[in-house]
Amino acid sequence: MIQEKFVEYEHEGTVLEGFLAYDDAIETTAPGVIVVPAWAGRSNFECDKARKLATEGYVGFACDLYGKDVLGTSVEENSALMQPFLDDRVMLQSRLFRVMEVLKSQAEVDENRIAAMGFCFGGLCVLDIARTGSDIQGVASFHGLLGAPANTKGTNIKTKVLVLHGHEDPMAPVETVADLQNELTAAGADWQIHVYGNTMHAFTNPKANDPSFGTVYSREADKRSWQTLLNFLEEVL
Repeated sequence: MIQEKFVEYEHEGTVLEGFLAYDDAIETTAPGVIVVPAWAGRSNFECDKARKLATEGYVGFACDLYGKDVLGTSVEENSALMQPFLDDRVMLQSRLFRVMEVLKSQAEVDENRIAAMGFCFGGLCVLDIARTGSDIQGVASFHGLLGAPANTKGTNIKTKVLVLHGHEDPMAPVETVADLQNELTAAGADWQIHVYGNTMHAFTNPKANDPSFGTVYSREADKRSWQTLLNFLEEVL
C-alpha cells in the first residue's frame, strides 16, 4: 500500500517541508527520486508525481525550496519566489544538496540510488545538480529553464541527463536547447534531449491553458515524456 508522510527539514534558517510517498509492501530500501517543483512551489501537482513514482517502486520525494506552506498563487508571486534563486545559483545548489541529504536519510531509501526530476524552474534545478558534478545517478528535466549558472563552467558532469522539451517553448527557445547540447557535451555528460513538436511550456500540467503566455497542456507529450522518464529511471537506478 502506498504510504505518505511529510518530512520537515531546515536549510540556512528556513524551515521546509517535503512530501514523501512509498510502497510499504517493499521490504527493503528502494531508490529515491526527488521531485523539484515548478516556480509556484510544492503543490499537489508535485505530490501526485511522487505518488505515481511510489506505484512504480520508487520513493518519491516532492521537495520544498521556498519554505513550509509557502506557495505562489499568481505569475507575480511565483516570479518573486523564484527570482532570488535565479540570482544566486550557488544558494540554490546548496538548498538542493540539502534536499538530497534529507532524502538519503529516510529509512525507506537506498541512499546509493538517487535521481531527481523537475518541472519548469525545477527542471533548471535538477540540471544544476548535474552541473555541480554531483554523483546522483540521473536527472530529468521536464519543460525546464535551461540557462547555465556562472559557477559550474568546466565541471565534469558525472550523472546521466534527460531533458524533455517542447519545441515551441518560449521560455527555452531552440537556440538555448543547442547551447545546452554543447554545454553537456563539453562537460562529458551522458545526455538525451527529447523534443516534442508543436508543444509549448508546461506541457505536463493539465491546468496549463494560456497560449499567449506560452503554457499549454499536451496530453500526448505528457504521456510520452512520463514513459520516457520511467525508461530512464529503470536504466539509471
